[in-house]
Amino acid sequence: MKYIIFIIFTVMTNAAAQLMLKQGMMSMGPVSFEGVNPLVKLLQIVFSPWVFLGLCTFVISMASHLYVLSKVELSFAYPFLSLAYVAVAIFAYFVFREDLNGWRIAGIACICVGTVLIAQSGREMGGRGHEDQTASINPDKIGISEIVR
Repeated sequence: MKYIIFIIFTVMTNAAAQLMLKQGMMSMGPVSFEGVNPLVKLLQIVFSPWVFLGLCTFVISMASHLYVLSKVELSFAYPFLSLAYVAVAIFAYFVFREDLNGWRIAGIACICVGTVLIAQSGREMGGRGHEDQTASINPDKIGISEIVR
């Protein structure tokens, strides 16, 4: 559980990136590739300030996630990313005035309950590297029958 801060950082930077991308796309208006070189249009989108900032924030989020994956089990860390949906839905309600109806609130509650259940089962790798997690076989104890198989 000592890596929970990094997991929450990953979740929040992921959510922040989504909000920045939304702001960027809203500021650009409806996107159309009609009558324009698609590559030029794509570059205009990518290098618009909010979209570019959102993409950079995704890179930070991914770097944090990679660090987390080096420390905890994937089956523990990955479900926490669903909390980004919770954060995005709540912030989108306040920032963009998006709908937050009963169904969405129920879904958010399910995500939160599921994440809490997963957090209760969490195990760190205890300082072991990935190479130690693979089946550790002592070569001295391998018999001829195992080699032949």
